[in-house]
Amino acid sequence: LIANRGEIAIRIARAAEELGIPSVAIYSTDDHSSLHTKMASESHALEGSGVSAYLNIEHIVDTAIATGCDAVHPGYGFLAENADFAAALENAGLTFVGPEASQLALFGNKVSARELAAKLGVPLVPATAGSTSVEDVEAFLEEHKAIMIKAVAGGGGRGMREVRLGDDVTAIFERCQSEALSAFGVGDVYAERLIENARHIEVQIIGDGTSIAHVGERECTLQRQNQKIIEIAPSPSIDSSLRALLTNAATEMASEVGYRSLGTWEFLVDADDSSTVAFI
Repeated sequence: LIANRGEIAIRIARAAEELGIPSVAIYSTDDHSSLHTKMASESHALEGSGVSAYLNIEHIVDTAIATGCDAVHPGYGFLAENADFAAALENAGLTFVGPEASQLALFGNKVSARELAAKLGVPLVPATAGSTSVEDVEAFLEEHKAIMIKAVAGGGGRGMREVRLGDDVTAIFERCQSEALSAFGVGDVYAERLIENARHIEVQIIGDGTSIAHVGERECTLQRQNQKIIEIAPSPSIDSSLRALLTNAATEMASEVGYRSLGTWEFLVDADDSSTVAFI
């Protein structure tokens, strides 16, 4: 079962067909005529419309069981990094095409991921601790002058906003909470000090639970509204020593938890001072 829609669901359906694996597409009521519903072996409606339909764990698991699936591919976004979803599939005897539920719980929560990074000495930028109130964000902004509010359970630029002194902190905070709740089902946010001129570098990790390796880094700095437009591998903006620092940090974090699957470790590098590096 392909627990997604649009372009990613089409790609998964095509790959499954090439491997001779029947696939099941799911769709919200407003996506009933979308192309991905025609690319899979069969398609089934979800309850409701919009994003919320694709976040209904119980219904998706029930659909996978009812259609005789033995695995679920989440694609990206929606429930792809949801530990409860992975656990529900495991409990139902279904294979989740992704990391283990415990690993998703760790890395899907930016607070716990930062705690692991700190334990291993991986560089970080200053941030508020855990789910943060608007009052705490205001105090953090007073200290650092420019910050980023981020979704605790977030990714892909959702639930994330830049804030500077003089901005309407409450309005931005509430907007981030709303976006996070809509995209990830969790509205908690926190704040990090803003790196003004940052380069976005990602390290790709592959692991089987025992052996861990990186397959290089990519430059993802060119973005629009926090969405990556172009990725360049290898990054042309970092030298060998910085490359080693980033790939070693990602590999060490993955090894610490016996990571299984593919994963992306994201870092910011200050373009004005490459000694300022932060796992994000």
